[in-house]
Amino acid sequence: MAEQFIYQTEQFADIKILRYQVPGFEDLSLQQKELIYYLSEAAHCGRDILFDQNNKYNLKVRRTLEAILLSYDGDRECEDFKKFEVYIKRIWFSNGIHHHYSMDKMMPEFTEEYFGELIANSNYEMMPLMASEDEVDLVLRLTDVIFSEEEQAKRVVLNPGMDLIENSANNYYEGVSQKEVEEFYKELDKGDVDRPISTGLNSKLVKENGELKEKTWKVGGMYTEAIEEIVFWLEKALPVADSELQQEALIKLIEFYKTGDLSVFDDYSILWVKDLDAHVDVVNGFIEVYGDALAIKGSWESVVNFEDVEGSKRTKIISDNAQWFEDNSPVDSRFKKDVVKGVSAKVITVAMLGGDCHPATPIGINLPNAEWIRKEHGSKSVTIDNITHAYHQASLKGGMLEEFAYSEEEIARSKAFGHLGGNLHTDLHECLGHGSGQLLPGVGMDALKNYHSTLEEARADLFALYYIMDEKLIEIGLVPSLEVGKAEYDGYIRNGLLTQLTRVELGKEIEESHMRNRQLVAKWVFEKGADDKVIERVEKEGKVYFVVRDYHKLRTLFGELLEEVQRIKSEGDFEAGKLLVENYAVKVDEAIHKQVKERFAKLNLAAYAGFINPEYHPIYQEGIIVDVEISYPMDFSEQMLHYSDKYSFLPHEN
Repeated sequence: MAEQFIYQTEQFADIKILRYQVPGFEDLSLQQKELIYYLSEAAHCGRDILFDQNNKYNLKVRRTLEAILLSYDGDRECEDFKKFEVYIKRIWFSNGIHHHYSMDKMMPEFTEEYFGELIANSNYEMMPLMASEDEVDLVLRLTDVIFSEEEQAKRVVLNPGMDLIENSANNYYEGVSQKEVEEFYKELDKGDVDRPISTGLNSKLVKENGELKEKTWKVGGMYTEAIEEIVFWLEKALPVADSELQQEALIKLIEFYKTGDLSVFDDYSILWVKDLDAHVDVVNGFIEVYGDALAIKGSWESVVNFEDVEGSKRTKIISDNAQWFEDNSPVDSRFKKDVVKGVSAKVITVAMLGGDCHPATPIGINLPNAEWIRKEHGSKSVTIDNITHAYHQASLKGGMLEEFAYSEEEIARSKAFGHLGGNLHTDLHECLGHGSGQLLPGVGMDALKNYHSTLEEARADLFALYYIMDEKLIEIGLVPSLEVGKAEYDGYIRNGLLTQLTRVELGKEIEESHMRNRQLVAKWVFEKGADDKVIERVEKEGKVYFVVRDYHKLRTLFGELLEEVQRIKSEGDFEAGKLLVENYAVKVDEAIHKQVKERFAKLNLAAYAGFINPEYHPIYQEGIIVDVEISYPMDFSEQMLHYSDKYSFLPHEN
């Protein structure tokens, strides 16, 4: 009998660590295995970039903590040292000192005095000291960074009453204000009106001698030490690329890294979108803008994957019907694409996660983000099946469904159809939702500023929610019945109004874009459907539940909100977008929040999950790779220390 795969390895703080399998890797050709190995190495090499983007002191903090963990010669069994071990694991998991989801600084549970003791009893030579620093300087500087509740308090600030740049602790800007940033990028040449460049995506904006200046992330520029290593492995991948178009795309990506020219990145993105022949694929670069309050700067990430051919039959049906979905969308015809181009969707098996996709990872991706490329050349959308499978397997015995679902009928529906409904929602969200609609002439992607990310995620979610209860899905063979859509509606409302609050500290507002999106949608339809009791708030045995009473009217409400959110985006209506987010997405019902946290605490579960990556081992004969073997490590700390030892290329401060 085959040994049962262990999905969850440990749990600490609010985090559980999982593993994911890579089914089908052994069946790939040697060339494809070799390609995955090279692309995986490139994925590791950008890790330091993300740490530094998240906060300028992150690398120094991480390396100090790692030096302590490796060399401390004091008592390692005492309670304080155990708390130290939890803290460093949280730093690794969040790629820095701020929580990966809430963006709040994570406060250690040990004291400043104990921190000084740890450093004093660790190997001085392993500490990340700058040329002019000694041990005392290091302790003083990092004590403020780690223990002060005021300094570096929040990685991304979205409060409209504050300067979003000066109060955000990320490392995308230094010495500049929000007004200066907005004026700088407003005046910067964005290129051809029909082919606008995503200005600022790959640079840090600083003020030097009173002048604003971009420090571009490229070979020879900022982060060159890590980018040179990424380029090295991408060049190794060229001879074993999985298609001619993939090879051309990788050549363009390398050129982008060497020049920092964002028009070259657009060229790469177009080639990447057009390549539908490669079985093995990769995302690599400065991509998502969630980490910047103004949605300008791209965090570094990488996802190495190959197609799940059987699973992709589902997404092929969706992409083949993309024009029907666009034409029948409830939004104003002015905001629809006349011709939907290049919508490709597939289910993938992740082989390696890196940067902003590790340890926590998305379950679906739709790229590229440039609206004009989506319109003219299309987009690629993926649902990550082996990740959703790992989540599902790890959650089977958790008890969340039984605690927060109202009835046995709801629980049974979720168990029967919830996994398919969740995957189909992701398919529709990524494949069609993000790629749907169009901006009016003259409207830029930056029009909605700090509300862009929340509204864009809401738009894609609403597209998926509207169609997941459509009879068309039965007609084209995607679902056996509308019970799948009902299960997804149940779960979405339950999550948006209840269970996602397990991830928010008591007394805090919702600030993460995806969480804001889900509450915005759920709270809006709950309010608008109140008179008809579309969704009913019910109390049973002192516990609050939200129960969908009319699924078809709920679908109509999703369509009405989709129409408005698409209008807001297409017209660049900042004020309407602001009102929608601030009125529905931010504030939390304190009584419900407290109850949810209490109910969740009794389950002894972690609110967040992330992954240990597999490892690839090339087998050489006479200097030539003859095979690549895969293994599945069990120890999160061991992998993190290995990454820091092998892939740490950047200076302590950048």
